[in-house]
Amino acid sequence: QVRGLCGTYNWRQQDEFATPAGDVESGVTAFADKYRVSGACPALGPGPPEPCGAPSARRDRAEVTCAVLHGPGFQ
Repeated sequence: QVRGLCGTYNWRQQDEFATPAGDVESGVTAFADKYRVSGACPALGPGPPEPCGAPSARRDRAEVTCAVLHGPGFQ
């Protein structure tokens, strides 16, 4: 059973944005904000963040971290 920011991995798109409370968000931003640790980072705005505006160190770390999602464990 998989749940969280990676989705439910059950091939049903209607519940991929299930939150920790069990409700289902309709948008990426609202979904991501439900998993935000209070005070750890600012709440997201109404649109997706602009990755090209981030400092290069963050972008490099994000690319390495996200590469895991494209790896054999998630294929």
